[in-house]
Amino acid sequence: MLSATATAGVVFGSNWITLLTTPTRLLYFCHSAAAAAVSDFPLTINITRRPRHRLRKNSCSFSSTSSPFPSILTEPDDGNQKKSVNDARYSSLRVLEWDKLCDLVSSFATTSLGREACKEQLWSLNHTYHHSLILLKETNAAVQMHNHGACRLDFSSINLLLVKSGLRNARRGGLPINANEAMAVAAILESAYFLQLNLKAAIKEDADWYNRFTPLSQLIMEMVINISLVRVIKQVIDEDGSVKDSASSALKRARDQVQLLEKKLSQLMDSLIRNEMKETSFLEVSNIDGRWCINSGTGQLTSFNGLLLSSDSGTGRIIEPLSAVPLNDELQQARASVAKAEADVLLMLTEKMKKDLDDIEKVSDSVIQLDVINARATYSLFFRGAPPSLYLSEELDGSFSTETYLSENETLMASFPKEREWLLYMPKAYHPLMLQQHRQNVQKAKKEGSNAPDVSALEQAHPVPVDFFISHKTRVLTITGPNTGGKTICLKTVGLAAMMAKSGLHVLSSESVKIPWFDSVFADIGDEQSLSQSLSTFSGHLKQISDIRSQSTSQSLVLLDEVGAGTNPLEGAALGMSLLESFADSGALLTIATTHHGELKSLKYSNDAFENACMEFDEVNLKPTYKILWGVPGRSNAINISEKLGLPSVVVSNARELHGAASAEINEVIIDMERFKQDSQELLHEARHHLMLSKNLHEKLKLARRKIKEHGTEQRYRKMRQISEAASMARSILHKKVRQLRAHATQTFQPTADQKQLSTSDSRFTAEAKNGRPTESMSTSVVEINKQPSAAMTELPEVGDMVQVSSLGRKATVLRVDRSKEEILVQAGNMKLKLKLAEIGVK
Repeated sequence: MLSATATAGVVFGSNWITLLTTPTRLLYFCHSAAAAAVSDFPLTINITRRPRHRLRKNSCSFSSTSSPFPSILTEPDDGNQKKSVNDARYSSLRVLEWDKLCDLVSSFATTSLGREACKEQLWSLNHTYHHSLILLKETNAAVQMHNHGACRLDFSSINLLLVKSGLRNARRGGLPINANEAMAVAAILESAYFLQLNLKAAIKEDADWYNRFTPLSQLIMEMVINISLVRVIKQVIDEDGSVKDSASSALKRARDQVQLLEKKLSQLMDSLIRNEMKETSFLEVSNIDGRWCINSGTGQLTSFNGLLLSSDSGTGRIIEPLSAVPLNDELQQARASVAKAEADVLLMLTEKMKKDLDDIEKVSDSVIQLDVINARATYSLFFRGAPPSLYLSEELDGSFSTETYLSENETLMASFPKEREWLLYMPKAYHPLMLQQHRQNVQKAKKEGSNAPDVSALEQAHPVPVDFFISHKTRVLTITGPNTGGKTICLKTVGLAAMMAKSGLHVLSSESVKIPWFDSVFADIGDEQSLSQSLSTFSGHLKQISDIRSQSTSQSLVLLDEVGAGTNPLEGAALGMSLLESFADSGALLTIATTHHGELKSLKYSNDAFENACMEFDEVNLKPTYKILWGVPGRSNAINISEKLGLPSVVVSNARELHGAASAEINEVIIDMERFKQDSQELLHEARHHLMLSKNLHEKLKLARRKIKEHGTEQRYRKMRQISEAASMARSILHKKVRQLRAHATQTFQPTADQKQLSTSDSRFTAEAKNGRPTESMSTSVVEINKQPSAAMTELPEVGDMVQVSSLGRKATVLRVDRSKEEILVQAGNMKLKLKLAEIGVK
């Protein structure tokens, strides 16, 4: 690491800045936004050496006594105005500690390049609204994959640096890739292949998973993977990164030769050392540049001849025995043969990879992208974040309803209040870094083996969440309250939440969040690291606020801490009022300011764009509760706190008199308002509780109603099935009885030859009737049957009457009556018979 102090002499190039330092040394760094302040202020520059291809980002860090710079820099921009805007943006993000949150999120990536890409993506200031929606959709899909379990985006076994270097070597040609690079390529292809298989299996199980995993499912399925290349690499490369003996016959022979020669040399060295142990006390085998030698003590003589390679009083003499020289030469040649054979195998792999280089590079880029998305999703799951509902303020036409905002998760609508319209709805939101610190403290206490009560008490000391409910009419929110009451934490929580939603992260809130998309987040927070040390506190505030005022747009979020502080209270209050009014009239989409000036509280009563809130303070325990009271201006507690801390009553009484009766009355009014607000909040909480109970009861009633309907339908179907089964059984019994009766009738009546002839004639008669022939022709085919009736009729029946045919033993229907001949034509089943009156019985 190099460091120097730049005093003067700044030369501007298109993308690079040259600093002429006090020592005759030239330093280059590549962030043009830093040029604006370099020539005017002393600056200490720390330049860290990094690979050349990564030099244009994350390569410089600044420690300045004059101007704040971001700790992570991006590529240079053209134009002084754009440089100033980015400077103000980065400075604002730094005071919000966005860099720490970026480091935390990127730590969830499983690859080194994934961590770098994650930081780069989170630090990008060029996210559009639609790009932010895509990022959120990616994070939501990755969360769905985590919940599914079968499609885990874990790439910890992949060395992307080796993959990238292997691809570069393969593209250059000439030299082959090494074995470790080849195994890294095989690992990334195999990991992507199994990820595709798991995704296909999930989709085969339920096709809806494809849509739930979109757009990740598209990204995964679009990867082109040559799995045969993986098999070829694994056939010749071992898991430890060495080329296998079976890769080629030449390699096997060369390695066998090396082993044979090493065995011979080992035996030779052992023999020489055993012969010399009688005269010398120190001899050992050494390997110098691949040649087998003997190391003897200084001044000790040996009986064998050899070449003196080195002599040192500390290490002794290195001698290569003459008898070992030919074997060492052969060993060197054998090792060269091994290296050549290995190079041939790797060159063969390189040639096979060349046709797939573009596909492998796309797979590598996709894996990095998936790793970044997985880092965002894993962070959100680890800290139990809620997917934010992001909307664009420009599409609202001055009004916004929870029923119309653009959201990727429409199901979140049910959790929003229907009676009001919110610009920002963020219930029970946590500061992400405070939540992380709390978890680290708990884990540290458990790791150190602290007592169970101590760990339990530490777990219960959970960070207090804050609620933000800002109406769409509000443009400026003024928060008042005591020092250390949590005002600054509230500002940072909102700023970080806005950046998290814009960058595709879930917001750490216990409920669903509705938040507008902000093009920029500007902040002037009174931390020492956010101010220019060469200026006074007040001047530093004014310079930063002036830059914010000129650069903010109608889609920006502005956070101002202790506005108007650092100067005369009256002038500071007047300046603060004027600044906030300018932001309300033509400034940012939303401005949140903290202050101690009481005059700023009155802006709400003259301008509908303003809203008041204060940090609650527990006067009984003399400590803040870190909760926000909405619609209530804060009041001073200094005199009351002083009295409870034991300050003499004379001093307290005199202070109250000097403070004035009017101020005391105002404080009394504020106290009443706070009590009314607290009572309202309790009633509201109770009403919400009862509403939730009512909703649960309503859902249970709907469920019971649905179950009753389902039970009724089931009972109806069951009865119908029972009736159908009974009817079927009855039909079966009836058919059986009919068959039995017919069989009995057949057995009782055995037809004679004349009856068979009658049946044949009757069939012919029926066929003629169907063909529509005249009745006279039909009568010629009728055969008379002379049988004695069992009972004679006294008079002729009428057409349609039923008569008993004695010869058949069954009833028949009268079709025609011939009174002149006293004959009738009857039909019994399929048969038609012409009978005399004496041949039929009584019906």
